Amino acid sequence: MTIDWNHFTPWTSLAGGVLLGLASALFILLNGRVLGISGILGGLVRPRAGDIGWRVAFVAGLLLAPSLWHLFAQPAAFRMQAGGAVLVAAGLLVGWGTRYASGCTSGHGVCGLSRLSPRSLVATLTFMATGFATVFLVRHVFA
Repeated sequence: MTIDWNHFTPWTSLAGGVLLGLASALFILLNGRVLGISGILGGLVRPRAGDIGWRVAFVAGLLLAPSLWHLFAQPAAFRMQAGGAVLVAAGLLVGWGTRYASGCTSGHGVCGLSRLSPRSLVATLTFMATGFATVFLVRHVFA
């Protein structure tokens, strides 16, 4: 494995990580809730009274942020190496995994690990190991 030094972005990545950590910390401090995307979206499927507005605003921010970024910066190069069927299957597997793990990578990996949750550690290690195995199988065994 080699690093593509022309596209290596440690400072941008660090800034993104700091912003994500700050947002997660502020969210739990101000709302008493873990900032997990699957939980936020799941709360829109079966909403409780007075619980819809902030969830809709959060999801709208996730969808609008890339559009705003395109107003000020050139879009990143994007190359998809999978077909539509693979993407649908992958999305369904990720959705099933987040329900099975009672949370997603943002909830367990960012918020759970920062709270030293053993359950989140196991979930995050499982997410990572599954991702590593999938990439290995797709690129080296089934290629």
